[in-house]
Amino acid sequence: MSLGQEPEVPRSLRDPEAREARRRLLTEPHIRPLREYVGGLLARSPGLEFPDFDPLDGGVEARLLFLMEKPGPMTSAERDGRQGSGFISRDNDDPTAQAIFTFMREAGIPRRETVLWNLIPGWNGTRKVTAREVREGANEALRLVQLLPRLRAVVLVGKRAEQAHPLLAVGVFSLSNSLHPSPIVRAYQPEKWRQIPEVWSAAYRAVSSL
Repeated sequence: MSLGQEPEVPRSLRDPEAREARRRLLTEPHIRPLREYVGGLLARSPGLEFPDFDPLDGGVEARLLFLMEKPGPMTSAERDGRQGSGFISRDNDDPTAQAIFTFMREAGIPRRETVLWNLIPGWNGTRKVTAREVREGANEALRLVQLLPRLRAVVLVGKRAEQAHPLLAVGVFSLSNSLHPSPIVRAYQPEKWRQIPEVWSAAYRAVSSL
């Protein structure tokens, strides 16, 4: 898989040309099955908004799945007048994505080893997360992992994603929890927020030892 040079700085998808270049990569073999997966979600839930997976990540070749909570505004091509990327990506133009970009590098995790997604994969107009959404999201995540033959670990990122831990403890992959790298968490738990790369690095080291 040769997709060109990875961005050296965060927020690269603020550039319209970068977004268009990223969209052209959606037909690459490692990402095509996940693009089809998103198409299936759209077909089953036409009223929701689903981002694409980032083709600069590992796609179906990834060994670590980082399962966040719910799509943020910059994963949308456009939401509430804000221009986003249409991808769930560490390169999005927002502080959470910037933290993910930085933390992944601090953790020493190769980008091609990872894939990012959300427990609740579609945006339904509210940040609230119900118990039903958690249950349905966990079932959907288990369908997703069937497309990831090299998967060895899932990291649940954020308290709402962590609620699905008992539902995802199926023994097929290792499972760990992490704080969410959002500005809100940084404001209330700055010391633990700064320790997120250590948690992610531990998950990667466990995968690397297999």
